Amino acid sequence: MASNLRRRGPPIHETSSESPASREESPAKPGDKVKIVHHQTRTRKRKTTAIFLLGSLFGIIAAGFFARSNDLIEFPEIGEINMGALFDVLPAGLVRDMRDLVNGERDFLESYDAFSVGFKVRSEGLSADHPIVLIPGVISTGLESWGTSNVSLPYFRKRLWGSWTMMRALVLDKETWKRHIMLDKKTGLDPPEIKLRAAQGFDATDFFITGYWIWNKIVENLASLGYDSTNSYTAAYDWRLAYPNLEKRDRYFTRLKLHIEMAVQTEQKKVILTSHSMGSQVVFYFFHWVCSDQGGRGGADWVEKNIEAWINVSGCMLGAVKDISALLSGEMRDTAQLNAFAVYGLEKFLSKDERAEIFRAMPGMSSMLPMGGNAIWGDIDWAPDDQPGQVHSFGSFLNFRSDQNWTIPRRNFTVEDAMEYLFNTTEDGFRDQILDSYSYGLARTTAEVEANEHEPRKWVNPLESRLPLAPSMKIYCFYGVGKPTERGYYYRSPELGSLTSLNMTIDTGLIQGEVDHGVIMGEGDGTVNLMSTGYMCNRGWKMKRYNPAGIKVTVVEMPHEPERFNPRGGPNTADHVDILGRQNLNEFILRIAAGAGDEIADSVVSNIHEYAERARVYEEE
Repeated sequence: MASNLRRRGPPIHETSSESPASREESPAKPGDKVKIVHHQTRTRKRKTTAIFLLGSLFGIIAAGFFARSNDLIEFPEIGEINMGALFDVLPAGLVRDMRDLVNGERDFLESYDAFSVGFKVRSEGLSADHPIVLIPGVISTGLESWGTSNVSLPYFRKRLWGSWTMMRALVLDKETWKRHIMLDKKTGLDPPEIKLRAAQGFDATDFFITGYWIWNKIVENLASLGYDSTNSYTAAYDWRLAYPNLEKRDRYFTRLKLHIEMAVQTEQKKVILTSHSMGSQVVFYFFHWVCSDQGGRGGADWVEKNIEAWINVSGCMLGAVKDISALLSGEMRDTAQLNAFAVYGLEKFLSKDERAEIFRAMPGMSSMLPMGGNAIWGDIDWAPDDQPGQVHSFGSFLNFRSDQNWTIPRRNFTVEDAMEYLFNTTEDGFRDQILDSYSYGLARTTAEVEANEHEPRKWVNPLESRLPLAPSMKIYCFYGVGKPTERGYYYRSPELGSLTSLNMTIDTGLIQGEVDHGVIMGEGDGTVNLMSTGYMCNRGWKMKRYNPAGIKVTVVEMPHEPERFNPRGGPNTADHVDILGRQNLNEFILRIAAGAGDEIADSVVSNIHEYAERARVYEEE
């Protein structure tokens, strides 16, 4: 659904039954009338060219194959793949889109003056000041094999995530690839004889695969301001691991603490942390860990002594609703909207069952399940981000048509219901790992918040724990708005006769009103909902129990204004990933690093203040 944008700050250089059933009410009966969603503004569907990485393994594979003859990418092993068989299952439109993506990306790289933002800031007399640490988001860090067992030797020191080796292994040796990429289902650690580790250095995150940049634009502009490997650092991590296991297996938080302390000592300046997406959750968890006697034992004033600012880019602070559908059925908008030929090809490579199995074997991703429950995401017939005149509330998150004789729930689900259903219908090992590592609730009093400082599983949730006691630290929230983002789903039973262990699948045949292939769209950056990126920055951290030190929080929302023919959106995109190449975001990061962050003013253009006010999270009386 298109955002209703209003500028408030200074400019910067269903289907439900007619009587929705609550948990206490009797379930809907088959044959009940159905209402379809009709929003006030119909969104123009923009043809997908760069499918978001998390939901688009198939798209990435196709991009690699189509780039075979492109001079931007070399893939000598491609001759071993039967290309004719692959093209037989791909729709012509998808082939054309992926070729446009690769060719457009090459043209963009050739024409874009990558260092221009840094040179502009430097021309104003600014230069590198504070040391800076970059913390990437989910799936953007390459993972390489360090195993020496027979099954791993062919892949030693090769990336099985984030390289063409991954593509080749996925197609030609899928079972071995799955065995490496999935963690042990009981321990959440390395499976027997397998050892995958996060790649390190700037190379770990600047490109996902050749030509598909992630952090590269920011690194280039930092370099033009005077940064290099002595005063900047990428804190890459294995995003598959649950946060406690990041420390248990890799000593990630210990190494991050020591690096920050070394940077402060050598540069005589406090550090700036710059995080993206899931990386912002990692930073928030780190703040608790580093101060706690159960973690880094740095003391309550460690953050105050060592951290100058936290730049939170597209942070999914309250999770992402698409995480539920990925874990529930291995699906999301990107897969639901594929046509029949593409679905066939995708299922040949990785079926819904396999995708769900892989996602569940990556406990780190479950840190992004939605937090705050119905207070943030709504009841069956109400949600804080509902629009005036909206027939179907966003609060009715999982919806089931009752005019079919399927073995599905007889009532619609809120986000809380959906998460309860997920944990009740998945493997015990998955449920136990997730609930031992994370908490998704809401603390309503200061006493609860302070008590949660001693509960590590609460540390990832900003609605159950507080910011550090660091009054001089500054927080900058930069995130995109104005791009339709998944907010709810219609589900049905799997096809009769299908060999699947899944209980349900997205009802992709439902296309009516604003229901697009069974997916209901809301506001956000295309991946993370506005309530997740914007609530804590605009309201939650204004409450004393969540921000007792009164840390200053500056918010700049960035409207999605993509260039029509640019595959990555161009310098004004606000897409969840592509925003890292946005010019004014790069400029803001450089100004903060140069010690001029105070020049950045708040700019809020969405309705987040109204939505946040409606959320059922209140100040203490």
